[in-house]
Amino acid sequence: MYDYPELRMAREDMLLQEEYYQPSKFWGEASTTIVDEISKFGINNFRSIPTALDFFVPTYGSPGGGFSRDQSEALLKYFCNAWPEERKPILALQKFLSGHFSALSDYRVLKASDDLNKVPYLHNFSESKVGNPVEQFELEGRIFSRSSLNYLLGISMLKKHLNEDLPRTVLEIGGGFGTLGEVLGSSGISDFQYIDVDIPPTSFIAQYYLSQIFGNSNVFTYAQSANLETIEINALPKISVLCSWQIERLVGQIDLFVNFISFQEMEPHIVRNYLSHVTRLGARWILLRNMKEGKNISRGSEVGVVTPILGDDYLSMLPNYELVDRNTVPFGYQTVDDFNSELLLLKLKRN
Repeated sequence: MYDYPELRMAREDMLLQEEYYQPSKFWGEASTTIVDEISKFGINNFRSIPTALDFFVPTYGSPGGGFSRDQSEALLKYFCNAWPEERKPILALQKFLSGHFSALSDYRVLKASDDLNKVPYLHNFSESKVGNPVEQFELEGRIFSRSSLNYLLGISMLKKHLNEDLPRTVLEIGGGFGTLGEVLGSSGISDFQYIDVDIPPTSFIAQYYLSQIFGNSNVFTYAQSANLETIEINALPKISVLCSWQIERLVGQIDLFVNFISFQEMEPHIVRNYLSHVTRLGARWILLRNMKEGKNISRGSEVGVVTPILGDDYLSMLPNYELVDRNTVPFGYQTVDDFNSELLLLKLKRN
């Protein structure tokens, strides 16, 4: 078993905070299971542990692609046994079940949409292998996962509206394992700052991931910030990972706020509280990716939320912002059962 005292300290501290900053119903059991699995398998393997792949390490193949690993293996075995000489169909089935075709589709959208001459530069990005990933694809010599392509597509959409208004200080709530920090931290933005606010254990995992990529000296951690009453944004290094309740201690201004998918897993009053701090910190741009129709409602043992947030709810929670763009195709995703993972881009209204 692996022991992580800082993670344990953060979890104990979390239990003393207001309900806003503790795991929502959707995340309650999962967060405890993730801690157990990290302790069992080691944080260096976090991108291959079962619950992570279900909750915060998105996949194109199993389980995110709709087929379980057992179903995929059974389908492929059946096809290989029934038509052993049919090499091309077998290859096609392999690439479909693995998610390769979906990854390639997103990559093609990225190549077609991104302006290579404008910062942030996205065309040189290649994802790290920290965390022992099992969900990556090599496309034209670079490495991508569903997580990185999700963010790359979102930033590509954002770039179309920035003109000369380049965001340098970026706050994200619920940043998963830190992919946005990895993408923007290597995109050529000068004086760049990325702040990820999340509940432990994902905050601890993101801290580990980004420290491995950018070096410990460039990452401000929970252990360094736990006893600070105020956290001055302009004094932070390139990368900071804070726990959820520490958003109240942030002082200063941000340029861009991002939330991809995690708001849809929270209850409306929790999201409203977080967005009040985003407004307080003066974000000029807000980029969201969430389910237009809302997350499924929890019933019995089924994982879900108590009250889903619909796409339009975000607009009502942000009265000081105007909608700039709203997109499902090509930058978002439409599920096979007709749910829409859409992107919303908002800009601070002028006085």
